[in-house]
Amino acid sequence: MKIFVTVKQVPDTSGKVAVNEDGTLNRASMQTIINPDDLNAVEQALTLKEEFGYKVVAFTMGPMPAEGMLRELMAMGVDETVLVSAREFGGSDTYATSQILAAAIDTYGIEEDDIIIAGRQAIDGDTAQVGPQIAEKLHLPQVTYAGEVTKEGESLIIKRMLEDGYMLVKVPTPCMITCIKELNTPRYMSVIGTEKCWDMPLKIMDFAALENHPLIDKTTIGLKGSPTNIYKSFTPPVKGGGMILEGSDKNTTDELVSILTGKHII
Repeated sequence: MKIFVTVKQVPDTSGKVAVNEDGTLNRASMQTIINPDDLNAVEQALTLKEEFGYKVVAFTMGPMPAEGMLRELMAMGVDETVLVSAREFGGSDTYATSQILAAAIDTYGIEEDDIIIAGRQAIDGDTAQVGPQIAEKLHLPQVTYAGEVTKEGESLIIKRMLEDGYMLVKVPTPCMITCIKELNTPRYMSVIGTEKCWDMPLKIMDFAALENHPLIDKTTIGLKGSPTNIYKSFTPPVKGGGMILEGSDKNTTDELVSILTGKHII
């Protein structure tokens, strides 16, 4: 029994964002973090591991420095990590990324009782497309917006959180689940895990490891094989400081009304 977790190293949006001339992010010059929603997916995988004995395998696609992120996941309790990295994969959009990750997971091997878990979306693109596209390309049932996950026999019961309520869905395995942040609270790395993670093996899948898979085609992977075209990418201007009105009497409220009226807000 295995749980595959897909994770992404994303720019730390609290810092400087650098953009290349072709519109892609210059990730090498930015501080990075583990995508927040993906940490919820990791926590759910580790919870199921502790309860049912699953083996948790984390997959990420990115440059070699992503190894540090994968070591952090192993320090949290992930059993094995796979770094999918090759120059041919660079610049992939969601369509190409899902092709590559689906091929990598399929190459590793999916069994009847396996589960794939991903975060709902990444903070750098906010598309929420990669998880569902992986499911489509592997011909697996998928359940998105998971706010609660329980195991019942050979199936999973997923509580999908929607804008106006929730939906309970029963899905057989193997399947794909995408998680929201309300699902759980991600754990920290353990001291013992931090000591052991650098001695654990890291598997690397390059282009040669995947090139014979039916989903890998140079015309549909990488920047040239990505149908998404970036028209313009830029760092938004810093907003000005706010205004604080002192006092709590009528004069203060009158001043506030005058300001809002002058700005045509009221």
